[in-house]
Amino acid sequence: MSNLVKSSMFRGKNGENYFFPFVLLCSLFLMWGFAHALLDVLNSHFQEILHISKAKSAFIQMSLYGGYFVMGIPAGIILKRYGYKKGIISGLLIFAVGSFLFYPATLIRSFFPFLFALFVIACGLTILESAANPYTTVLGNPSMGARRINLAQSLNGLGWILGPLIGGIFVFSEGADPFDSLAKPYILIGILVLIISVLFICTPLPQIEAESDEIGVNRKSRYKDLFKHKLFIFAVIAQFLYVAAQTGIGSFFINYVTEVVPHISHKAASEMLAFGGMGMFMVGRISGSYIMKYFSAQKLLGVYAIINTILMFFVVMGFGMASVVCIFGSYFFMSIMYPTIFATGIQNMGHNTEKASSVIVMSVAGGAVFPMIMGYIADVLSMSVGFLIPLICFAIIALFGFSKLKN
Repeated sequence: MSNLVKSSMFRGKNGENYFFPFVLLCSLFLMWGFAHALLDVLNSHFQEILHISKAKSAFIQMSLYGGYFVMGIPAGIILKRYGYKKGIISGLLIFAVGSFLFYPATLIRSFFPFLFALFVIACGLTILESAANPYTTVLGNPSMGARRINLAQSLNGLGWILGPLIGGIFVFSEGADPFDSLAKPYILIGILVLIISVLFICTPLPQIEAESDEIGVNRKSRYKDLFKHKLFIFAVIAQFLYVAAQTGIGSFFINYVTEVVPHISHKAASEMLAFGGMGMFMVGRISGSYIMKYFSAQKLLGVYAIINTILMFFVVMGFGMASVVCIFGSYFFMSIMYPTIFATGIQNMGHNTEKASSVIVMSVAGGAVFPMIMGYIADVLSMSVGFLIPLICFAIIALFGFSKLKN
C-alpha cells in the first residue's frame, strides 16, 4: 500500500498513524468471515447426517443470528463502558469458547449442542462487529470511513472463501466420521482466535472518541434517541434485509446448485461456493473500495442492489447452469452492502455511535428468520422459488441506496 494511501486513509487529524491498528482489526474481519461461511457447509451437512428438512436446518442460522439479536444491546453497553480494546478482547474470548464447544457437541451427537455452540460464537462476534466496524470508520480521515470499512471487509471476503473450502475438505471428506469432522475446523478457529486475542492484549490501540455534531448539549446517550434519525432507521431495516438475503443465498447455495444441476455433488458445490461465490465477493469488496473514490458509496449500493434484484429473477426461473452463474454474480454485487449500509447508518451519530452500531449489528437477526422461510418454500415448492425472498430484499435495499434521508 502506497505512502499516499496510508497518509490519506489512516492519518488522524493531528497526524497520528493508524495503519497498524487497522491491519490488526482486519484479522477480525477474516476470522468472522470464516466462521460465517462455515455455516453454509453445515446447513447442507446437517440435512444429510440428521435427516432433517431444509426448514429445520435453518435453525443453524437462527442460532447464530439470534445470538446477534440477544447480544446487540449488551455489546453496545460493554463498548460504551469499557472501550473498544477491552470490548474486542472480550468478544474474542467468547468467540474462542464457542468454537471449542464444538468438540463436546460432536461427542453428544445431537442438533441442540451444535446450536448452543453457534449461539455462544454469535455472542462473541456481536461484540467484535459492534466494535470493529465503527472503529475502522474513525481510524483516519472521517470522509473515507466507508472506504476503510469496505477495505477491511475485503479480508472478511477472504474468510468467506476459506470457510466453505476448508469446511468442505473436513466435513465432506470420504471415510471421515460425519460428526467428528465438524470439530476440527472449529478447534482451528478457536486456537487462531486465542492467538489474535493475545496480539490485541499486547498491542496499544488508540483511544478514539467519535466526534459529535452537537455542541453544548447533554451528551448522555439513550437508545430511544437513535430513532430520531430517519437514515439510521432505514439503515437498520436495510441491514436486516441484506443479512436475510445473503444468509439465505449462502445457506441454500449447495441445495440450489445440486437441484438445478443434478450431476454436481455436494462437495463440488461447496468448492464452487468457495472459489466462485466467495471469490466474487472478495473481488467485489476490493474493487468497491476503489470505486468509492469516484462515486458516492450510498448510490453505488443502490445500483448494486438493482442489479442483484435482476439477477435473483433469473435464479428464481431456474435456468440450470446459467442461473448458477447469476448467483455467482450476486455475490460480487452483495460485497459492499453490509459495510456500506453500516457506515451510512452511523454517519453523524456522534456520541450515539456505539449504541447505533450495536443496534445495526442486532439487525442481522434477519439472517435468523428469512432462511427458515426460504427453507419452507423449498420443502413445499422448490428451491428456485425460495429465492424470491432475497429478490424482494434487494429491491428494498435499492430504495435505501437512493434515499435522500439524513441523520
